[in-house]
Amino acid sequence: MPDESESVVDWDSLTFSFTKTDRMYLSKCKLGGEWAVGSMMDFEDLVISPAAGVLNYGQGLFEGMKAQRASDGSIVLFRPDRNAKRAQEGALRLGMPPVPEEIFLDAVIKTVRENSRWVPPMGKGALYIRPLLMGSGPILGVAPAPEYTFLVFTSPVGPYFKGGITPTSLRVSERFHRAAPGGSGGVKAIGNYAPGMIPSKMAKKEGYSEIIYLDAVNHRYIEEVGAANFFCVKDGVISTPELTGTILPGVTRASIIELAMARGYEVREEKVDVEYAMSADECFCVGTAAVVSSIGRIQYGERVKEYYSGEVGPVTRELYENLTAIQQKRSPDEFGWIVDVE
Repeated sequence: MPDESESVVDWDSLTFSFTKTDRMYLSKCKLGGEWAVGSMMDFEDLVISPAAGVLNYGQGLFEGMKAQRASDGSIVLFRPDRNAKRAQEGALRLGMPPVPEEIFLDAVIKTVRENSRWVPPMGKGALYIRPLLMGSGPILGVAPAPEYTFLVFTSPVGPYFKGGITPTSLRVSERFHRAAPGGSGGVKAIGNYAPGMIPSKMAKKEGYSEIIYLDAVNHRYIEEVGAANFFCVKDGVISTPELTGTILPGVTRASIIELAMARGYEVREEKVDVEYAMSADECFCVGTAAVVSSIGRIQYGERVKEYYSGEVGPVTRELYENLTAIQQKRSPDEFGWIVDVE
C-alpha cells in the first residue's frame, strides 16, 4: 500500500468519476446458504463465468454511499443502516440471499478504513462507497444463480452535478419512462440504469443537466430526476412523489423529509403533477451522489419555467445547509444519523 504521506489526488479537480483505490471487500454465498464475514483484498479485477446470472439475466443490485471528512477530522458515514435494509429488500425482490445488516455494515466500515487515505478533506468531496450484490454463479435457464458475490469498493468523487447546489437545467421526458407499476423501479437493480443512459445523454447534448421522468401510466406525474429524487415547494409546502414501487426510496429523500418536518415545514408525499411542479416556487433533487441540488429551470414541451432567476431557492438552501452541517458534524446530530468510522 502506498505511503500515507504520499499525495493521492488533486482534491480541487475531483469529478464524479471512478478512481482506483487500494482495497476491496469480497464475500461469497451459495443459493440457500448463509453469508459469512468476507475478507479484505487488494483492488483487482474479478474472474467470473460467462454464464453468470448477473451477466445473462441482470441479477444484481448496488448501493451508493459516502464517507466524508467531518469538521473534527474524523471520517463518518451517513445512515448506512438504511442502505443495508434497502439492499436486503432489493435482494428479496431479485431472488438473491439478503446480506445481513451486521455483515453489510462491517464490510462498508472495513473498506473505508483500508482506503482512508482517499477520503478528501472536508468540503473537497467524499469517498464514494459502492456495495454490489450479484448472481455470480453460472445459470442457463432464467432462474436464481447458484452462487452470489457481495463486494464493496470505493472511489474519491467530487459533485455529481458540476455546479453542486448551483441551479441546474432539466428537461421533462415525454418519450422515455424509467419504470412501470409492478416492476423493479423501487429496487436499486443494475438493470434499471442502462435504459436511462441514452435519455440522459440526449438531454445533456441539448444543454440540460439531466432528465425528469414522468409516470408510465398517466404520463403526467413526476417520478425521478435521472437517478435522484424530486422535490418542489409551493406556498411553503414541500411535495415529493410518493413511494408506489416505481421510484427508489432514497436515503437522502427520507432524510430531507424528516429534516424538513423537524424544521416546521409541511411535507406531502403525493402524486406530483408536472403542471403543479411547473407552477411551484422552487424545485430541487436529492440523492447520495447529488446531495441536494437546486433546479433552476425546467422545460416541459415548449414551455420553460425559471425558478428564482437562476438563484438557489431559500427552502432548498436551508435544507442543504442543515443536512450538510449534520453530515460534517458542524451542527448536532439530533437524529442519530452519523456513524463514526475512525
